[in-house]
Amino acid sequence: MVELDYESAWQDASELSHLGVKTGVRVEYRGHESVAVESPAALAAGLKRPKLTFRQRNLYCQFALTELTACELAALEARAMKMGDYILAGHLLRDTDSVWAG
Repeated sequence: MVELDYESAWQDASELSHLGVKTGVRVEYRGHESVAVESPAALAAGLKRPKLTFRQRNLYCQFALTELTACELAALEARAMKMGDYILAGHLLRDTDSVWAG
């Protein structure tokens, strides 16, 4: 399997997928990843770290968003949006690609 994780990967995915079928190599392009976030501290810390993927991260909070003040939540949402990510309620999570613990 070849996993594409760069800015223009979506443009290459179709052609590489056709070539992969001929050679028995699976090519995968995912435009987003699902992250389970265990606490407000983990959310803040995760958004401070450098983003190592071009994918949109859907950040599913496994805690009550009311644990954050309105100002804290707005600041974290602004930081997430700058990186192309979204902060979402945890009950919307279906599959997890990674976990931010802490």
